[in-house]
Amino acid sequence: MGMRTVNGIRIAFDEAGAGNDVLLLVHGHPFDRSMWRSQIEAGSQAGWRVIAPDLRGYGETTVVEGSTMLETFARDLAALLDALGVGRMAIGGLSMGGQIAMEFARLYRERVRGLILAATFPQAETEEGRHIRLRTAERLLREGMGPYAEEVLPKMVAPRSIAAFPHVAAQVLAMMRSAHPHGAAAALRGRAERPPYDPVLAALEVPALIVVGDEDAFTTRADAERMHALLNGSQLLWMQGVGHLPNLERESEFNAAMAEFLMRVAA
Repeated sequence: MGMRTVNGIRIAFDEAGAGNDVLLLVHGHPFDRSMWRSQIEAGSQAGWRVIAPDLRGYGETTVVEGSTMLETFARDLAALLDALGVGRMAIGGLSMGGQIAMEFARLYRERVRGLILAATFPQAETEEGRHIRLRTAERLLREGMGPYAEEVLPKMVAPRSIAAFPHVAAQVLAMMRSAHPHGAAAALRGRAERPPYDPVLAALEVPALIVVGDEDAFTTRADAERMHALLNGSQLLWMQGVGHLPNLERESEFNAAMAEFLMRVAA
């Protein structure tokens, strides 16, 4: 584990591998960097330096109350990369992490060599969605993470994956329960204000991989096709029987697709 102080907070991160080929992995809500353990190992074995941080408010990184905008997350990541001596890199994110990756590309397009978008979508928040996120933020502060975690587990992991891979369900539940309510609430408030990222994706001319499961409760086939159409030359992996966490539910398949993506980026 590493730790760096940037932008007034201490960011915890895992890192493996070495060299100039760097992959930054951005976790979703309400998770932490441990969701990427398998991908850190697979990426480093493919010859890449892989960095997976805990976002502001999550895991072992400093918790800041209030509202954390996606831009704030992206600027934290850029500052961490600067502190680690990383210039251009590939970036991958899942769910909220995917939207942070898109925000990073909006702010720092020249630094992005490649993009992985898993279980995410580029649209701006709807008015209904905004109200739901704000209400959920208040609920987390009122009740803590436990009831929310139990409720959303079947949406995060496909029911068939829960039955087939109980260790995955247990890992996901543990991550959600251990998330800090103030950090999670701040992220929900900020995400409620996110802009559309369609123009960002359309302007990118880098290798891209899109991974979505057909039982994802949050990302649809239309979302996947939309990103695929926007990202020129992207590859779309549509996973059967997979929910919102394809990197955990279909670890080997996800890692194989990631390895092929990294080869395209390095070519």
